[in-house]
Amino acid sequence: MSRRPYTSFSGFLQTLETAGELKRIVTPVDTNLQITELADREMKASGGGKALLFDKPLVDGKPSVFPLAINTMGSYRRIALALGRNSIEELVEQIRYLLKVKPPNGLREAISVLLRGGCSLIRARPKRVSEGPCKEIIHRFDGLTDMQELPFSLRELPILKCWPQDGGRFITLPTVYTQDPDSGERNIGIYRMQVYDGVTTGMHWQIHKVAARHGRRYFERNERMPVAVALGGDPALTFAATAPLPDGLDELLFAGLIRRFPIDLVRCETVDIDVPAHSDFVLEGYIEPGELRPEGPFGDHTGFYTTVDDYPVFHLQAITHRREAVYPTTIVGMPPMEDFYIGGAILRIFLPILQMHFPEIMDVALPAEGVCHNLLFVSIRKQYAWQAYKVMHGLWGMGQMMFTKYVVIVDEDCNVHNTSEVLFRLCANTDPQRDISLVKNPSDALDHAPIIPTLGTHMGFDATRKFPTEGYTRRWPDLIRMSPEIQIWADKFMETLTQSNMTT
Repeated sequence: MSRRPYTSFSGFLQTLETAGELKRIVTPVDTNLQITELADREMKASGGGKALLFDKPLVDGKPSVFPLAINTMGSYRRIALALGRNSIEELVEQIRYLLKVKPPNGLREAISVLLRGGCSLIRARPKRVSEGPCKEIIHRFDGLTDMQELPFSLRELPILKCWPQDGGRFITLPTVYTQDPDSGERNIGIYRMQVYDGVTTGMHWQIHKVAARHGRRYFERNERMPVAVALGGDPALTFAATAPLPDGLDELLFAGLIRRFPIDLVRCETVDIDVPAHSDFVLEGYIEPGELRPEGPFGDHTGFYTTVDDYPVFHLQAITHRREAVYPTTIVGMPPMEDFYIGGAILRIFLPILQMHFPEIMDVALPAEGVCHNLLFVSIRKQYAWQAYKVMHGLWGMGQMMFTKYVVIVDEDCNVHNTSEVLFRLCANTDPQRDISLVKNPSDALDHAPIIPTLGTHMGFDATRKFPTEGYTRRWPDLIRMSPEIQIWADKFMETLTQSNMTT
């Protein structure tokens, strides 16, 4: 597939519709629980079902002027379409290639590298433009509060109340833009935002997040923190915001690499932050240092409600949007959900980077039951004793993988995408006393199981074959396998039977 990047979220939805990946719902449906129930059923259908576009979402009984789209990246095919690829593997191979590119020797080799795609990083750098569709309509709230008559506010957006015990309506798919007050370094993350009123929300960034670090710096300086929130636009931006990039690597550069074109940026109206010019909505505002407010409960990706806790408060100063804006959203809860496919795709795309650090890793998988961070399967090409422990402890030290509660290491001939096969190896190849490692490590703030919040016990399982140097003195048995010749014969035999039955 070769195409220019999406210049609107609507353009992405049109691609999904053409590909048969979208259901359009013209009947009015309430944003209070009803859309969640329909979307949850769709997400749990085979392969993630279809994306849903609600033409007339109801807010407090009245149709919103903005359509609502959900589950747009709830399958690997839709993620590939979002990234402009035939498959996720195309992007994996692009990253694998870029990691192998070495500085060219001479002009001839430089031209060769550029022709083969080495210029991707140069073309990916974001650029500033003077105006963009995200500013077709501008609403400013300078000095206004929700107690006053507001002609337009967050109440006009079709924001979902997802689950019955939720503390209110939540913006669930925002890309939140913050900057380090010292270096100016940008960060983009996705943090849910509970709507308190028409111009005020919570900002649920946890203590481990970069945005929280930026907030602490503003707090130390006793300065108001500028924040911008973008919704919609090219889905590559949303995907990049979820990626566990190394600290300091710009998410917009990564998004530009994905889409093979730079991101156009415009300066906000009320804060000194650049946002993507083709966003559907932009929320501009600030956070006061030290101001906290109870947020939650919220039906989270863990499958449980997270409890009420204090988080920063976002004060809205302006909303800008396209004339024909579409509101993007998602829901989380009992897996599999949309985030399961996004997490799996990210892990797949970053596999070449993991393999740079751990050449023995052959494949990785995040099964749905692990809700993205509780369970990781890793297959390795084992070459020496205790190698599985080297891998599991190394992974626990890498970024967001520090939250992974259980790591299962298996041999390279085990398909980590087949949970049944991994569990078979786990049960067959481990002696609990010998093959389990327990460590203390930071845990996800949303994990309700640890006694101490954000600190928990992690467990690693070495389910690989054991070497004599690991203390296993008997001969390790061979796995029962049929010979390749018989397998080929059986394939041909079954094909003959199928053709014979069709003829009959």
